[in-house]
Amino acid sequence: MARKAYPTTPDGRYFVSKGRLWRCTDPGLDDSTRRAAVKALMQARRAVAQAGDAQAERSARDAVDAAKRKLGERGPVWWDDGAPDEGGKHPANSGYAEWWRGLDAAARAAGDPTSADQA
Repeated sequence: MARKAYPTTPDGRYFVSKGRLWRCTDPGLDDSTRRAAVKALMQARRAVAQAGDAQAERSARDAVDAAKRKLGERGPVWWDDGAPDEGGKHPANSGYAEWWRGLDAAARAAGDPTSADQA
């Protein structure tokens, strides 16, 4: 399955999907650490889907959270310049608003289908 190309902020901190900024994986992770965390994340996501009761689902969701924290996608930010975490915001309502407005309609549509015609 081909990976969808989402717009990524110029600093590489976020990608845009469903109209929201999502934190990218920490680029400073070594390959083996990143691969192990991705494997744990995929296993945990499968466990969420297969959970037979609330306790199993909670445990699986906690494992998803732990893996995403290892990847740097949640928890403390992985950059060290003091910039705040803007994850969850629409790019037009963030420090990336100018960048977002400068994207062509196709790029905006890839990250937010509802804003493809908005500049």
